[in-house]
Order: sequence, then structure tokens, then C-alpha cells
Amino acid sequence: MIERTSGRPLARDAMAYVLAGGRGSRLMELTDRRAKPAVYFGGKSRIIDFALSNAINSGIRRIGVATQYKAHSLIRHMQRAWTFLRPERNESFDILPASQRVAENQWYEGTADAVFQNLDIIASLAPKYMVILAGDHIYKMDYELMLQQHVNSGADVTIGCLVVPRMEATGFGVMQVDEKDTITAFVEKPKDPPGIPGSPDMALASMGIYVFNTEFLFEQLRRDADDPASSRDFGGDIIPYIVKHGKAVAHRFTQSCIRAAEEIEEYWRDVGTLDAYFEANLDLTDTVPKLNLYDRDWPIWTDAVVAAPAKFVHDEDGRRGSAVSSLVSGDCIISGSEVRRSLLFTGVKIGSYSSANEAVILPYCNIGRGVRLNRVIIDSGVRIPEGMVIGEDPELDARRFRVSEKGVVLVTRHMMARL
Repeated sequence: MIERTSGRPLARDAMAYVLAGGRGSRLMELTDRRAKPAVYFGGKSRIIDFALSNAINSGIRRIGVATQYKAHSLIRHMQRAWTFLRPERNESFDILPASQRVAENQWYEGTADAVFQNLDIIASLAPKYMVILAGDHIYKMDYELMLQQHVNSGADVTIGCLVVPRMEATGFGVMQVDEKDTITAFVEKPKDPPGIPGSPDMALASMGIYVFNTEFLFEQLRRDADDPASSRDFGGDIIPYIVKHGKAVAHRFTQSCIRAAEEIEEYWRDVGTLDAYFEANLDLTDTVPKLNLYDRDWPIWTDAVVAAPAKFVHDEDGRRGSAVSSLVSGDCIISGSEVRRSLLFTGVKIGSYSSANEAVILPYCNIGRGVRLNRVIIDSGVRIPEGMVIGEDPELDARRFRVSEKGVVLVTRHMMARL
């Protein structure tokens, strides 16, 4: 375990740069109108709130967010939720859309290019260290501890890594390391991932988190921009070059993950598929969830929506407003209906004689009377008409909606409009 050092925290001299331009196409129609980092999660939050909250809780006060794909929803959320950082306190929060700043025909061409095109903005803030983050993962992590390892090791780049079973790492960038966790090779999505010294059945998979000294990063980005063969990507170009020509060190997530007292495992999720997204949300309904959103020592900051309290009404046989093993957000009304192991976002209304079992219902949905929902994701603003049944007839569901590999049914406004 890396211990905090005394003196000024390194995070105060760092800038967090969040790459939030990804579409998230494996989430299917859930990202038709929004980028993956803007997808709702956990009842109140968006996915990007986790990376941003980690930065704030770690002590980082200069943040930039690069956006590209269908960014309006994401930008609007950040404008509402993340404007509390103040320049007069040497703090900043910059939203950096792809805006053809380098050339009139050039958007962000890769993750590295999304930083390169904003070097002048970064330079004006003069951070000593850069923490490059992906904006589409669910986890709690103290970046200060990673910064300390970076400085103490004298690394050119420090890469956040998950320890995973070796054959589960085939979908990641994988680090081959020596006994001191110095990276000797970096391979993208290998069929036969290299093991860890002393733990040959485990592998180190990249989390897409990188720490650099700012000057060194600028040098690498300029060098890469001059290479016509480069794909302008951190994982594909920048990191392999540094592994070969410099010093790259792995930082294990176990050393800096944040866990409340009852959290047993180090929690990190890529909610990049409908099934992963569904399961991660429902995980939160467990009596002792793997991810604790009630941890006041490491809060997940988000938009403080002004909303009335949740309400449960009617108390008679067959028409009782109730929710068991569920998260129910503000402005929800459960009117004579039954909710089990479900997650209701802000403003969901459920009519009498309805039931929802294992349902993830996004904000401001209206569920009519006599509706039955089972293993569903209902996108924001959807109106389910009276008497509709979803999640009980796979063939009918597949004709009307999107059904995942594990049988979870996604319902969007566009799908409902076609019926």
C-alpha cells in the first residue's frame, strides 16, 4: 500500500484530463442521443461523475473534459453539476469539445489527439502533472496515491492497472512487467495475455488511466503528431513508444482504490454493454452492495436536482405502493404498484396495479396502470401505456424492442413511437 506523504499534495499541482468523446456503441440505442459518459447511472448520477468525483476527492482542482460524439447532453450536465470550481481559488473546469482548433477539417482523431489539440489551454494552466482519465468507467480511486508512486519511481508514465484472471484480459491492453512493476511490454487485446511475476495466472490490464509529467507528455504528443503513421492513440501509439524508449511503470488499482468499511472487493466496472450496465445498476440494490454510494468520505458529486421526495400511495390488497430491495430517487411516485430489486431514477411515475421486477428506469418515465415490467431498461422520458407487458415474451419483445444477449429488454421513446 502506498502511504500519503507529508507536505503539499501532488494533486494540487496536477490537472485531470478526462477523455469523454466515446460513443459507446455497444450500449445500442441507449447512446443514440448521448455519449457513453453521459449515460445515467445509479439513480442520480451520470457515468462521467465517477471519474470527475475521483479527481475532486483526490484533491485535483484543475479539470478538462474533451467531448466529441453527441455531446449536448454531456455538456449540459457538466454545466449544471460541475461549475463550483472557482478561478480565484486557482481552480478550473474546462469543457473542450472537438472544434477544429488545429485544422478546419480535423476533429479529434484519437485519444492522444484529443489532448494534443488543446496543448495551449493546458499550458496556460501550468500543471506540473497530467492525469489522463477515461470518462466511462464506474470506480472509486485516489489519484494522489498514483501520483506519489509516479514521482517516487521516476517513471516517464505511470499506468493504472487492474489485476484480473489472465484469460479474462484478452479484451484489454495488457502489461508485461518485471518484479518491480516496470512495464517491459504492452500488448493490445492479446489472445494469450502475459502473466504477472509470482502470479502467472493473473494479468495486469490497463484501466486507461495515465500519469505524466506535463513537459514530457507535451514532448510525446508533438512527436506523435509529426508521425504520419500514428493513429493518435494513447494505447496504440504513445504508451508502446514509451515502453520501448523510456520508463513505464504499472500502478495497481488495489493500491489506491477507495473502499468503505463494508466494501469487500476493489470495484471497477466497464458498463459498456447493455448486460453490464443492467447488472451494475442492479448490484446497487443488494443489501450490502459491492459499490457503496452512501460513503460520505468519498461522495459521488452530481447535479443537485431540485425534486420533491419520493412518494408511495395506496394501501389495499392488490393496490399497495411498495418497493423492496430497490433504489427510489426523488420526485418518484409509486402509486398502488409493486417494485422489486429495481432502480428508479428521478421523476419516475408508476400507476396502480403495475409491477416492476429487476427494472432500471431512467428519469421522468411514466408507467401506466396494469403494466408488468421484468428485466428491463427503460430509457428516459418513455411512456409505457396501460396494460403493456414487457420482459415475459422473448419473441414479442424482440420484435418491438432491443433484447440483449442475456435477455434484458431495452425500451426507448423511438421504439415506443413505432408501435
